Amino acid sequence: MELSAVLTPTPEGGYIAFNPETGTTTQGETVEEALTNLREATELYLEEFPLIVEGRPLLTSFQVPEHA
Repeated sequence: MELSAVLTPTPEGGYIAFNPETGTTTQGETVEEALTNLREATELYLEEFPLIVEGRPLLTSFQVPEHA
């Protein structure tokens, strides 16, 4: 099953990793560690709450003024 991962750098270093399909969130010092931790957290979540994936999510971006 292919799922999405959103990684956000943190001010103190490292990354927050988020899976939008399940809502699982974790962190790691590197991109690789954050993804490994997210994979593990998501696998544990899916053991309790199976997910039926219908299509692929669309990931895009948008801009807002800096001082909105």
